[in-house]
Amino acid sequence: MKRSTTSILTAALAATALTLSACSSGSKADTDAAGGKQDAVEIGITQIVSHTSLDAAREGFKKALAENGYVEGENVTYDEKNAQGDQATATSIANKFASDGKDLVLAIATPTAQAAAQAITDIPILITAVTEPAEAGLVDSWEAPGGNITGTSDLNAVEEQLSLVKELAPEAKTVGVVYSSGEVNSQVQVDLAEEAAKKLGLTLKLSTITASGEVQQAANSLDVDAFYVPTDNNVVSALDAVLQVAETKQVPVIVGEGDSVANGGVATYGFDYEQLGYQTGLMAVKILKDGADPAEMPVEKPTDLQLYVNPAAAERMGVTIPQKLLDSADVTVEE
Repeated sequence: MKRSTTSILTAALAATALTLSACSSGSKADTDAAGGKQDAVEIGITQIVSHTSLDAAREGFKKALAENGYVEGENVTYDEKNAQGDQATATSIANKFASDGKDLVLAIATPTAQAAAQAITDIPILITAVTEPAEAGLVDSWEAPGGNITGTSDLNAVEEQLSLVKELAPEAKTVGVVYSSGEVNSQVQVDLAEEAAKKLGLTLKLSTITASGEVQQAANSLDVDAFYVPTDNNVVSALDAVLQVAETKQVPVIVGEGDSVANGGVATYGFDYEQLGYQTGLMAVKILKDGADPAEMPVEKPTDLQLYVNPAAAERMGVTIPQKLLDSADVTVEE
């Protein structure tokens, strides 16, 4: 039986419509894959507070992705949030990232990493600037994380850093440490510092805080021969307060990372936080491009320890940096 011309035309139009519908319903990732482009991804970045080191880690992370084909505004979108030092805000950010279904989350510093770990279980989480991820309950172990979290640690060379006190102030007996009572990463460093102090013949005097606004009063309360500032987020974000006290007391401030030397600390053995973030970004590329499993990716450490010194800061604190330290410094800050 012959079909009418109208019936044939109707059928053809219907078939065309179905084909167009099928094409339009495919995901952007499918379209990009078909066209040979890198799949588009959305990455959530949660940071506990702003200070130079954490900001540098974030930028290093983004740089690594950009150099590996993830161009912001084209095939990667960053949703960047800052908790402004508030743990409840960090939890809220993590919950939002979980409900949004990000492709990957970067958690910068221990408090935000812990908030992300509690809220997000089915999305890869990369951590950076986290001192002791196992102690913080983020991974089963450094070698075998075992879940959806891995990344990089900024665990300090605490003993080497404290040894600088003896170099700068040979007669020093006491070292003041202001730290956050609620930060696991800070407690880990204080424990390491107490062990190192015993070996060096030093005594630590401690003062705890809960917020950056308490730093100056806490530092003022300590009658010491030097200060040591670990990578405590609240204290580093209020480093100027410690520096003011040290300049008044005329005692040196040894810090936990290079950026704090650039910001007025006297010296440290540290590393570049932008490079640490870059290292973390390379891990993200492995997950996004190669399908690597965070559970099987060991937590990585910085690989390049350097001596940073700031002669101008030393002068303000009434300290002379020995010539042998100046000669061996990898980075000399010029103010």
